Amino acid sequence: MSTDPFGGLVEHVRALAAGETTSEALVTGALARIEATQSSVNAFRTVRAEAAVEEARAADRRLAAGDRLPLLGVPVAVKDDTDVSGVPTYFGCAGDIPPAAEDGEAVRRLRAAGAVIVGKTNSCELGQWPFTEGPAFGATRNPWADGHTPGGSSGGSAAAVAAGLVPAALGSDGAGSIRIPAAWTHLVGIKPQRGRVSVHPYNDCFQGLTVNGPLARTVADAALLLDAASGPHPEEAYRPAAIDASAAARREPGPLRIALALRPPLTLTGTRPHPEVRRAVTALADSLARLGHHVEEARPRYGLIGLSFLPRAATGIAEYADRHPDPALLDPRTRSAARSGHRLARLVRAARAREAAQQRRIGAFFGGYDVLLTPATAAPPPRIGDFDGFSARRTDIGIAAACPYAWPWNVLGWPGVAVPAGFTADGLPIGAQVLGPAGSEERLISLAAQLEDALRWYEKRPPSSYGLAAADWTTP
Repeated sequence: MSTDPFGGLVEHVRALAAGETTSEALVTGALARIEATQSSVNAFRTVRAEAAVEEARAADRRLAAGDRLPLLGVPVAVKDDTDVSGVPTYFGCAGDIPPAAEDGEAVRRLRAAGAVIVGKTNSCELGQWPFTEGPAFGATRNPWADGHTPGGSSGGSAAAVAAGLVPAALGSDGAGSIRIPAAWTHLVGIKPQRGRVSVHPYNDCFQGLTVNGPLARTVADAALLLDAASGPHPEEAYRPAAIDASAAARREPGPLRIALALRPPLTLTGTRPHPEVRRAVTALADSLARLGHHVEEARPRYGLIGLSFLPRAATGIAEYADRHPDPALLDPRTRSAARSGHRLARLVRAARAREAAQQRRIGAFFGGYDVLLTPATAAPPPRIGDFDGFSARRTDIGIAAACPYAWPWNVLGWPGVAVPAGFTADGLPIGAQVLGPAGSEERLISLAAQLEDALRWYEKRPPSSYGLAAADWTTP
């Protein structure tokens, strides 16, 4: 029995149900690929090899008995900011971190859907940066160009999916940390509505900025993982109305009014999109117009939304840093951000109080449009090491210039979907994002699926030297 590791989540579920493969074959194949690429791609911080194989064998027994669950027997990965029972949650940090006592709610729901968690993927330290590098684990590399970052902070999840190690993975997004790596690794990434996927054991992660969501090669795969992971923990405050993301991925969106915004929100860096990013996203807008949508350039009124983002983000970093058992091991930039967070904590209440007015102001934009289309980033993926030795301030300026488009939607708590937009002349992936108001995931997912059907971006695979097309890359 053999299954293409690039076949995706939906295909793996189908093959298991049809008896064309086994969970043990899928899981052992994923584990072999992870091991073979750990010295190159370096996507994983922790691998649950023995436990995952045992869970796969149990899934095969259930499949043989006729059990059917949405993800029964399928290997997936989760980002290392999410608790998995018995495994430390390093979140990019060095140090002696104790194992988690129980699964986070999103992991519990994935297990309840039958998924086999093969491991936890690398993240930069406390999820702060759009690159996945650090002294605790080294550098996670982009399967499309191994001298470049896959992005961050969900870079390990993105690299694992892009390299064909797992069919889909869970990430998190506090300022673009799903959408940025999706863009830079030619993937689909869904930042859902705040509260759609639990952030338990926290009930308000990074002062409401951070949400969990999927990374996958296709819209259908991302939607399936989103459906399986969705739902609140009893202690969480945010409870958006339920959606059916998988059904949305099979549904035509109908003609939509789409606004193309190439100018980013105010960042004080003078950022403009790289010419190849502008070209790619404009071409994507043309594709949407050919599909029957009304597309025109527009300029949302973001206002000074950054004044709400900064206190919340810095305070969130401080809260995480304060929980570390040995803060002296943290990156100097992390310690600087934590000091800023302690100073800015008194501003958080006012910053969060402005959210409703910001939602009304930017929500008025959607009186004239159904969807906002922007670049996911202003630049192609940087080279690994580009930020080495930078001060906290210089790092912040650099990432604000490269990634100015994503973070306002974290302040608002609204959904967005990152989609591939092509490649630079040097073969580096470029992405776009479709954004909507509260609770608009189904519309965005339907639109992304329609675009995927036209452009068939999932047919492209990384041209790297990791042996991704070799026969031994197929599960035995």
